[in-house]
Amino acid sequence: MKKLLLVLVLIFSHSIFAQTAKEIIDRNIELSGGLTNWKLLNSILLQGKVILGVKDEYPIKIYQQRPNLTKTVITIGGKDTAIEGYDGTKGYAMNYAANKLQQYPDYVPESFDNDFIDWESKGFEAKYLGKEKIGNIYCHKVELTKNVNVNIYYFDTKSYMLVKEIKKDETLLYSEYKKVGNLLLPFRIESSSAKKDGDYVMLINRVDINKVFPANTFKF
Repeated sequence: MKKLLLVLVLIFSHSIFAQTAKEIIDRNIELSGGLTNWKLLNSILLQGKVILGVKDEYPIKIYQQRPNLTKTVITIGGKDTAIEGYDGTKGYAMNYAANKLQQYPDYVPESFDNDFIDWESKGFEAKYLGKEKIGNIYCHKVELTKNVNVNIYYFDTKSYMLVKEIKKDETLLYSEYKKVGNLLLPFRIESSSAKKDGDYVMLINRVDINKVFPANTFKF
């Protein structure tokens, strides 16, 4: 009987955690703009500056369009330079050793939508991992798993906005949320990794949504 009760408790606990994880993700989507508004988002242009190391600072523009088109441009010496992107068939990234843009056959573009939108139909499993304090913010900790890929997300327990994301090779911090149209978006993004060679802070000062880009925007 004790073993049976233990099994029932474990099953019940698992279902609560799974439900709680879903509720947290649903609250994030709802309070950041709502599922309908996120699905109506077809393009976005982020403009601001990126800080590399202590002193290196460059103007930056990031173009994104459904389903997975993307292009990142920084301004060096008054000249716009594309450093990464995907044109729909091919992926590109700057080879800094050779100081030129290079095509990468194995480039995997990220989906335009974040992982939370329709996460179940995308094949993710969600698990609630409890609460944890990030700086001065108490957060709900949620794990999303798909095959061997595991990402961990931290949501503010009050606002339900995303505070921190841990990927395989990168940790991202999100803050300074502002409303753009019907959506709440972070205007400060900090990236760090174990190698430290790609760490950056991105400060956004302008966001345009559903902008119609010229046909050659994503050409390289």
